Amino acid sequence: MSAKSTQGPGGKKPASAATNLIAGGGAGMMEALACHPLDTIKVRMQLSRRARAPGAPKRGFLKTGSEIVKRETPLGLYKGLGAVLTGIVPKMAIRFTSYEWYKQLLADDKGMVSGKSTFSAGLAAGVTEAVAIVTPMEVIKIRLQAQHHSMADPLDIPKYRNAAHALYTVVKEEGFGALYRGVSLTALRQGSNQAVNFTAYSEFRAFLQKYHGTNDLPGYETMAIGLVSGAMGPLSNAPIDTIKTRLQKTPAEPGQTAIQRIVNISKDMWKTEGSRSFYKGITPRIMRVAPGQAVTFTVYEYLKTVLEKGREMIPGGQYEE
Repeated sequence: MSAKSTQGPGGKKPASAATNLIAGGGAGMMEALACHPLDTIKVRMQLSRRARAPGAPKRGFLKTGSEIVKRETPLGLYKGLGAVLTGIVPKMAIRFTSYEWYKQLLADDKGMVSGKSTFSAGLAAGVTEAVAIVTPMEVIKIRLQAQHHSMADPLDIPKYRNAAHALYTVVKEEGFGALYRGVSLTALRQGSNQAVNFTAYSEFRAFLQKYHGTNDLPGYETMAIGLVSGAMGPLSNAPIDTIKTRLQKTPAEPGQTAIQRIVNISKDMWKTEGSRSFYKGITPRIMRVAPGQAVTFTVYEYLKTVLEKGREMIPGGQYEE
């Protein structure tokens, strides 16, 4: 992979922190609103402990989704959305800002960044967002998504009423540390996701920029390369994500370390459900992550361009803060 200058994902100079906050947050909200139902289906599939008997029909993502809608109304597909929307702005701001910072840190004396450095910057950015935002957000989201209650029946009162109530209840009953259950697996998943994602996206974009002879690519091409690069991460770390989901869904047992729980969950999955269980939810996860990255990069690039043009109109070329 050829070396590239320390440019942002759009092939231009690194965006400011304000741009990353606004553009990244806007892109993240669009991604969540468009793709959250697929994430709910993925979580339900990962939490399913059914061992399919030989010859039994496969319970895929369409069947899982239809059962949620039938039993819990279409709103059931959006369980946990509040937790996602609450964390999406800082998550995306941290992702893009830390990625640019790590990439500049890893640049050589001429300001060039190799493909290996791009991979490392993406890995570090993924770990940063996992520790700062993603882990507690996902603990709350998964607790809400795992509840099999009807949102149409007012008498069917769930344990966790909303994201704020779930946060309060988890901290009250299990302690603040429960919000960071599975942080090592989340960091590993997010790190590998963003390492693959940013590297693939940067390489595809550099190729198209060279092909067209310009740094500015049409929106449909940005969406296409975001879609392809976004699909690569889930394929590489599906077992990690499935184990993480089961770890975060249930309270910790007294005297059991995180490593012991991870090992026990893995052994139980292998013994009772087989190797296929580690890839439960892979279809909706790819369908969730790949379009999500397509939306994220497309909206991010568009908003960044608009915001950077606005910044250039301010005397001195900086945002007024």
